[in-house]
Amino acid sequence: MKIFPQHLNVQDPSDSGAARRLVISLCHELDFNEIRIGEAALLVTELATNLLKHTAGAGGDLIFCPLAENGNIGIDILSLDQGPGITNISESLRDGHSTAGSFGAGLGAIRRLSSVFDIFSVPGQGTVVLSRLWKDLPNKASLPSVSLLAVGTVCLPVFGEQACGDAWAMKAGCDRVLFMLADGLGHGPDAATAANLAVAIFEKYAPRSPEALLSLIHTGLHSTRGAAVSVVEVDINEQIVRYAGVGNLSGLIISGGASRQMVSNNGTAGLEARTIHVFTYPWPKDALLVLHSDGIATHWSLADYPGLAMKHPTLIAGVLFRDHQRLHDDSVIVVANAGGARRVLT
Repeated sequence: MKIFPQHLNVQDPSDSGAARRLVISLCHELDFNEIRIGEAALLVTELATNLLKHTAGAGGDLIFCPLAENGNIGIDILSLDQGPGITNISESLRDGHSTAGSFGAGLGAIRRLSSVFDIFSVPGQGTVVLSRLWKDLPNKASLPSVSLLAVGTVCLPVFGEQACGDAWAMKAGCDRVLFMLADGLGHGPDAATAANLAVAIFEKYAPRSPEALLSLIHTGLHSTRGAAVSVVEVDINEQIVRYAGVGNLSGLIISGGASRQMVSNNGTAGLEARTIHVFTYPWPKDALLVLHSDGIATHWSLADYPGLAMKHPTLIAGVLFRDHQRLHDDSVIVVANAGGARRVLT
């Protein structure tokens, strides 16, 4: 059974209880033990409380993303706000520190309970916190580095919908990683049907070339309303990226402060895709790959976020989602880098 990401807007003190119940339910579905469920409930209560306490009541959002990595099951929890931000992050992580007249154990407790913890905050622009919990691994446990790329994602339906018309998938081999993004036309169940079928075809036929996979997806979606689709291959040995896409999807390679937009062809997979071309780009060792649907606005630059490129990919995805999501569409954003979480607080 697939467990989908969940999104909760925190605007009222009662939402802390809703957040706690939601994470408990998700942890039960993921078969966490009772100790781990209790830790998740405490952690999420702290995050929800902070969203109200440190934003002058404006609140923010919690995103819960189940994940599987190297055979381990876990959950990523993102806390997003656009409040006053944190001037001194190191000081804010110290137990007993508080700027709101409270006990001040919040961020310190969250960090201790997390297997992965990272934070990005800019005074006047808000804060994003990432906490990762593993089902069976102790807090602070580090997974062996067997993945070629570290990957983070946010994938959520437009507010009010249960089914998400955006989807993504990944397949990793010994020296290359394939990604697929699909944005079903419109939103709702029919869009989700198209996007999920694209995922199924990709997973069945990978690891073929990007152009071959895109062609198979195009043929396979003829019975659906269609989708914008891109297939991306990162070849680690050759240090290149091969990109094939149709429709309005964005793919960027960011390195050394420069950003390169990859090219998609006009068309819609399943309806009309007259040409399927693959384009090749260099993949520097310090590169960051960002893929997203048109549920994320395109007019953003990492130059506006000093230091963000060095953060965990999930945190980067969370910041871009917070600031650039389009409120009337589904959203998917995938971020990957070769360096993994290059500066993760522990």
